Amino acid sequence: MSSTAADPERESPGRNDPSAGVQKALLGIGWTLVGVPLVYGLVQTLRRVVTLFTG
Repeated sequence: MSSTAADPERESPGRNDPSAGVQKALLGIGWTLVGVPLVYGLVQTLRRVVTLFTG
């Protein structure tokens, strides 16, 4: 009988892993670092497009 077939720890390694919370935090920080400048750039572009087409 194989010990890996019914081993619940191998099926869900992220459940009790304390680094899972750290990974989620880093993911959120990464998206923020990318998303904030992206949104700023889109807003500036839209403002200039409106100015360009409305005079």
